[in-house]
Amino acid sequence: MTISRFAPAILICLGWLASAQAQHFSLPPGSGDLFGQEEYLVGTNVDTLADVARQFGVGHQEIRLANPDVDFWLLPADARVLLPKRHILPHARREGIVLNVPEMRLYYFPRACKDDEACSVVTYPVSIGQMDWLTPLGTTRVTAKVPNPTWTPPESIRREAEADGKTLPAVVPPGPDNPLGAYALYLDLPGYRIHGTNRPYGVGMRVTHGCVRMYPEDIESLFEQVSVGTKVQIVDQPIKLGWSGPTLYMEVHPPLEEDIEGIAMLKDTALRRLEEMEAERPFILNGREFLRALDEQRGIPVAISRGNLGQ
Repeated sequence: MTISRFAPAILICLGWLASAQAQHFSLPPGSGDLFGQEEYLVGTNVDTLADVARQFGVGHQEIRLANPDVDFWLLPADARVLLPKRHILPHARREGIVLNVPEMRLYYFPRACKDDEACSVVTYPVSIGQMDWLTPLGTTRVTAKVPNPTWTPPESIRREAEADGKTLPAVVPPGPDNPLGAYALYLDLPGYRIHGTNRPYGVGMRVTHGCVRMYPEDIESLFEQVSVGTKVQIVDQPIKLGWSGPTLYMEVHPPLEEDIEGIAMLKDTALRRLEEMEAERPFILNGREFLRALDEQRGIPVAISRGNLGQ
């Protein structure tokens, strides 16, 4: 099966295809901020959108937001499912690991991108911390790479389990019952890691105690590429803007529930970012598409300009 690199593709699925794979993309010099493509899945014998997400390397929330009119738990056999595989790069230095928390997606740059050089990016869906166990923001680094990690649950997590009528051992050895999975990248933030999971269907949800959880095959891929000392930038950007040629795109994700101020100021944040983008390159705003993207918050890049001034 061949998929076009330049236009949205229709995928005809007659059953289970290849398992989830990381998305590797080349970024030519001066290629802008938008990469990837939207793909469509038409006809499948899987039961839920969760199955589709797992199969195609998409997160739980991503697939749900991209397909608001598709029954998540009872997928019709003839359903047309949008696979959200087109992204705007986060507003951050393009080097090392960049994690955008509300997007629940990680971007890895094998080497730092420079304006006059080609580079590449690999992107993966992730899970992040629950409301009471937030994934911290800021810049850190990878301090250790540990295959087959042992998990020592903090006392706070053991007490939480006891309150739910469960008992956690003091130490969980490597194996199928270890929630860290088969690989872990330790960060220069005590207690925080980027790791695998023994429950892959939860990837793309707020289900962790602050750590970053990945599909088993994704953490294996990232583990092989990343070295100790790799820079990690953790950002909170529900709104991303970026150029593709002369067109400005905007991608909106639901803000984190606890960010009350951020939710109330979402439109103001978008307008402020628009002013920053206009300072770089004047454009004519398509107000209807701008407001629609803000209202729907589907995590899909939307063209919001009608063309550049002076062109």
